[in-house]
Amino acid sequence: MTKLSDIDLQVMWNRLIAVVEEQAQVLLRTAFSAIVREAGDLSAGVFDRHGNMLAQAVTGTPGHVNSMAESVRHFIRAFPVETMREGDIYITNDPWMGTGHLNDFVLTTPAFHKGKLVALFSCTSHLMDIGGIGFGPDATDVFMEGLYIPLLKLADKGKLNETLMAMIRANTRLPVDTEGDVYSLAACNDVGCERLSEMMTEFGLDDLDVLSGHILDRSRAAVLEAIAAMPQGSWTNSMTVDGYDEPVTLTATVTVSKSGIHVDYAGTGPASRRGINVPLAYTTAYTVFGLACIVGKDIPNNAGSLAPLTVSAPEDSIVNALKPKPVASRHVIGQMLPDVVFGALRQAIPDRVPAEGTSCLWNLNVRGQTEDAGLGNYGFTMAVTANGGTGARPLKDGLSTTAYPSGVKGTPVEIAESITPLIFWRKEFRPDSGGAGRTRGGLGQVIEVGSRIGKPFDLLAAYDRIDHPPRGRDGGKDGAAGAVALKSGKKLKGKGFQMIPPDDRLVVMTPGGGGIGDPKKRKRDAVAHDVAEGLVSKAGAKAYGG
Repeated sequence: MTKLSDIDLQVMWNRLIAVVEEQAQVLLRTAFSAIVREAGDLSAGVFDRHGNMLAQAVTGTPGHVNSMAESVRHFIRAFPVETMREGDIYITNDPWMGTGHLNDFVLTTPAFHKGKLVALFSCTSHLMDIGGIGFGPDATDVFMEGLYIPLLKLADKGKLNETLMAMIRANTRLPVDTEGDVYSLAACNDVGCERLSEMMTEFGLDDLDVLSGHILDRSRAAVLEAIAAMPQGSWTNSMTVDGYDEPVTLTATVTVSKSGIHVDYAGTGPASRRGINVPLAYTTAYTVFGLACIVGKDIPNNAGSLAPLTVSAPEDSIVNALKPKPVASRHVIGQMLPDVVFGALRQAIPDRVPAEGTSCLWNLNVRGQTEDAGLGNYGFTMAVTANGGTGARPLKDGLSTTAYPSGVKGTPVEIAESITPLIFWRKEFRPDSGGAGRTRGGLGQVIEVGSRIGKPFDLLAAYDRIDHPPRGRDGGKDGAAGAVALKSGKKLKGKGFQMIPPDDRLVVMTPGGGGIGDPKKRKRDAVAHDVAEGLVSKAGAKAYGG
């Protein structure tokens, strides 16, 4: 093979990103769980022989991608690359080796070209039910939360581990969906392996060593260059959120130096007795994503660009929970961490940092009976993804009902109604919920749901920003607090298992994002537009600068 030019390497790099995006699309289109195929709660990527992530699919979530990056290293330690054979597939849902809770399965597959192992493909998706008490924060240890799969072989030289698959089927309320999701994960890696081999044949590559070095070195250098343009020093920020039984304080100190950015969570509250704890891998995943949104946001996400961004947290704090702490709803705290980091960075680079937003997803985790309640009917279980508003940006309003930082899409009402016996009576913007300011926070939404078969259903609530709404900054107002209630007027808890009576309806009001700057400095035509669109009520227009 002739010496590769920078142009050759850049073309190959772009092609590699296309390969992993096709990998992700296969998973998206073959998944059984609606949270994957409709909302995109997944990740996909390709890694070199040493476990360095070279490229990730655009489709997917930061929590999955950046924690999956560490999963591959764990697989390599358990199954050295020298022992891997064509047709092998590895699996785990270990929260401390995977992506933070048992509902996410991680599959890794070695990729071969001309009989030689050249890379590894890995993917993750959220499975709706893996047994236990269900997908909610009520457990008091991880063993209550469902089936726990250590680092194992799912397939050995092409032969499926039927014993493991039987165990998986036997430990879920949705055996068909769960088994199908495992096969969809395996299939997407297989497609990645095939496309990589085709690419290597086309470009005359025998291995990925030169391309890997190019990707990692260029990406790391680009991030260090972006960091060098920032002020150096340390800045600390604290944010209080609702927690389970009592509020939780999240504290981060961000230190910027020539060699990188380090975030330390010393001062953060202790682990909870309920399942809102966060394993360090998930804490790291969302922390470095928050940093990357501000520092070198146009640089591709890979092991090179992530290397200068490091994270530490005290052991057994809520952001470094140790086994066997419960972690099923780790997203409630973990997805708040970019906001904590932004609060520290705002002290150094205020013109690049947004106000606080809803941050954590406001999913309707519901389950119950179907019309056919006969023997062998497991009922329904679904996570209807929903979101609040993001914080105002320095030069633009926040985004309404948008899942930041997770990036998942909202579940279409039509899909939810087609696979559950529920009816959605309302799903609309929540006027006046975005914090007023020179730039306004994004709006939350109002969702009203009831049973269409006259039977109760369960809500496994995992919400936050009810007692502690997103804060505005620089004179901007706070976003509206979230709320969960019955239509009859009874207030529901933000976290925990609760039953919705058959003759009542669940009403969820997601929070709005905080505003930035004095509302009086907001342009009048912007307020008039908001009123005309129904985003701000006429009565509330004055508070928004009208």
